[in-house]
Amino acid sequence: MKTIVFSAKPFEIEYFTKLNAKTKDLTFSTTKLDIHTASEAAGYEIVAVFTNDDLGKEVIEKLHALGVKHLITRSAGHDHVHTPTAEALGMKIGFVPEYSPFAIAEHTIALILALNRKIVQADKKVKNYDFTLDNLIGFDLNGKTVGLIGTGKIGGIVGNILKGFGCKIIGFDVNHNPELEQNIGLKYVSLEEIWKNADIISFHCPMNEHTKYLLNDNVVPQLKDGVFIINTARGGIIETKALLNGIKSGKIGAAGLDVYEKEKGLFFYDHVNDIPQDEVFAALLAYKNVIITGHQAFLTKEAITNIIEATLMHIDDFENDIAGKWKLC
Repeated sequence: MKTIVFSAKPFEIEYFTKLNAKTKDLTFSTTKLDIHTASEAAGYEIVAVFTNDDLGKEVIEKLHALGVKHLITRSAGHDHVHTPTAEALGMKIGFVPEYSPFAIAEHTIALILALNRKIVQADKKVKNYDFTLDNLIGFDLNGKTVGLIGTGKIGGIVGNILKGFGCKIIGFDVNHNPELEQNIGLKYVSLEEIWKNADIISFHCPMNEHTKYLLNDNVVPQLKDGVFIINTARGGIIETKALLNGIKSGKIGAAGLDVYEKEKGLFFYDHVNDIPQDEVFAALLAYKNVIITGHQAFLTKEAITNIIEATLMHIDDFENDIAGKWKLC
């Protein structure tokens, strides 16, 4: 089956080329998939997308009309896919839920440490030959309370790492993990208790109707003074204006974000010569106690290999009409 890979990045193409042992018929497009670019899929039977591509109802219907039979998203999250439309049209969707959870978890820890120990500011000072230590005071992670929103594979690894720092781990999840309770002493509590007691709050839950704007203007006043907010999950979990207001007031002590609610069309592209249009995002960038990375938490050799291998596996399954695993429909 001919496959077109939308939003293909140079590093992905390198891994696809290296791992494509069965020489699948692949075409790489740097274009972001949306209703205006869907026509590029004419003549292809499989479309592979990334997180910021649009697989909404209209796009899926257009792809189906063009002859596309199956869809693959090169990500664990699939909130950008309108599954009911694909299912109604008989289109199978493959996703990649099991790429290295260590990649995301370790990036989460990197954001916490960089914010706490003022690594960015310290680096800039030293490069300017300023070796004073003013404004670089952090705190011991040992003894601090960390609230995990979502305790699946990624959240669990974050909890394990922070337990090694001597942190007290509390969590909220609709599904409790007895192993985490036993092995790291995680205590499941209500969201209200996390807002009230956590020194650091880290989000590791999926994006859905229940988690949209989980952190909002009503929640910010409930937070512990000076709390660190970390999000390596999905941007829409946090209402950015509420986060910004919390940072302005000092209620939120620092924020580390690898995702942003309006990242589509922004992240993964070079906008060096563009005039910034998003005033909220620009305001966030102005704060020294905010670190934003452009959705790169997944970006390790191991995770990319997992993603590409799973994508190629889906293509193989679709070609051989095998139900396979990791299918939404």
